[in-house]
Amino acid sequence: MRTRLLLGLSLLSTGLLAGAFGYGAANLVPTFDAVPIEMRLDFHTELMKMNGITMQGAMAVSALSALTLAALTRGRARVLTATAGLLTVTSFLITRFGNVPINGHIKQWAATTPPAGHAEILSRWELFNDARTCTAIVAFALLISVALRQAGRAAPLGHRSSEAADQLAARQGEQPVKQTCPGRAA
Repeated sequence: MRTRLLLGLSLLSTGLLAGAFGYGAANLVPTFDAVPIEMRLDFHTELMKMNGITMQGAMAVSALSALTLAALTRGRARVLTATAGLLTVTSFLITRFGNVPINGHIKQWAATTPPAGHAEILSRWELFNDARTCTAIVAFALLISVALRQAGRAAPLGHRSSEAADQLAARQGEQPVKQTCPGRAA
């Protein structure tokens, strides 16, 4: 029960993180590029004030819940959840050491004027944004795969052939199921 709740928390927080980054990459960045630079800088500065708390919170909950889940599981689930946690940590590191310093420049430019060559710096911000978006989405996909595997194991045997159940058990390192389904001859 504890691991199911932890998986739920991991899915929720990582899904929110991936969704927020995905929305930003798909909608905000193209909008940033379509408006005058002064508008972009002002909006970007205000957005970062709000994102600082919510995105860091989502990254922290996502990483901690996935890594804790990895410590409580074993086998393939451990590998997948640990990888998801590490990918979320990677999203944080990209943000902290890639995007945040550039956000500081953007804040200064919004108060003054952008320097010559600002387009290159903004392009670098977008590359960091794409990288953290990808790491968050892959982390979410890995956690979905763990949840689907658990759901597959929880399905009643009557919904799978015993041969398929035995193959699944063998892949997971468990003993084959030697149970007959109701209504079937042994």
